Amino acid sequence: MAYLLVCSLFLAVGVFASDPELVSDYAAEPTATNASFFTFTAFRGHVRAAPGAFMVRKASLVEFPGLAGQGVSMAQLFFQPSSVNPPHIHPRASELLYVLEGSLTVGLLDTTNKLFVQTLGMGDAFVFPKGLVHFQFNGAQYPAKAISAFGSSNAGTVSIPATIFGSGIEDQVLTKAFKVGTDTIQKLKAAILKF
Repeated sequence: MAYLLVCSLFLAVGVFASDPELVSDYAAEPTATNASFFTFTAFRGHVRAAPGAFMVRKASLVEFPGLAGQGVSMAQLFFQPSSVNPPHIHPRASELLYVLEGSLTVGLLDTTNKLFVQTLGMGDAFVFPKGLVHFQFNGAQYPAKAISAFGSSNAGTVSIPATIFGSGIEDQVLTKAFKVGTDTIQKLKAAILKF
């Protein structure tokens, strides 16, 4: 009986895990806070990614301390033609992507490995559930721009290719996992290191 109680407590903690709840209006000393604490200006200015490249500018807890305890963050995404935001996950937040310019092909994999793919145009939005593998690709001949909102001030990003091939996992493990030769694994590792 005690075992079931302990298990249910761990389950409840996991289900309700989120950004820490504030016990005040915001996470700063009120006498030392001014309007600048609530302002983020790093999205100003025109940005253009290098040809064939994807680029992101984030407004998360790291870049914008005013988000502490607020449960939100965002990012600007810039896609040159033929560029991709590689398959990745956000372990602590769902993502709502909104296309500002151009078009993007987006996709996600659910936990049964079912692939959902959609082509989005300007003004379209798509939601990526928390923890699911997803990607965005600009297969058009024109640049695209999007903005993403996250349900956490620190959503986290785990890039699948960089994590697998850039983290130092031994070649022997990867050759067995992917059922390919060491030369293929080394080529993939070398390609990831060029990013």
